[in-house]
Amino acid sequence: MRLMALHNHWPKEVGISLIWVAITSVVSPEIMRWVLGGSFIGMAIWTLIPDKIEEEETQVAKHLGVFGATLITFFLAEMGDKTQIATVALAAHYVAPLLVIAGTTLGMLIANVPAVFVGNKFAAKIPMRLVHSIAAAIFAVMGLLTLFQVDKLFQ
Repeated sequence: MRLMALHNHWPKEVGISLIWVAITSVVSPEIMRWVLGGSFIGMAIWTLIPDKIEEEETQVAKHLGVFGATLITFFLAEMGDKTQIATVALAAHYVAPLLVIAGTTLGMLIANVPAVFVGNKFAAKIPMRLVHSIAAAIFAVMGLLTLFQVDKLFQ
């Protein structure tokens, strides 16, 4: 069974490796650095733009309650992200879907429960505009650090 799982898994890993080799052979590390740094700065700007989603979330919460609004918002936000891709990879690798579901669910709970409690504690005390500004500043700093190759100072 394990041999069969490995046999079914290797084409995907070879495919991903070939894609990565193709990208890195066409795009220089210098260009990739500029794209990454620019992406961070783009996220900083985007974070400062007021979100219609927050207004829509309020309307959804009025109709579905807090649980329904959270369920739908979380589902839409997490669809296709790196966690979901990792879950697919784990399920393909271990051929034990129930254990993968249990593990990923527990991992998400461990990651998100503290965030919920901290967010709940500070929600009334910290304006959302300040949260957006801090997040934008972090993205901007990461972008500038990437563009100015600050990592080379530590080599």
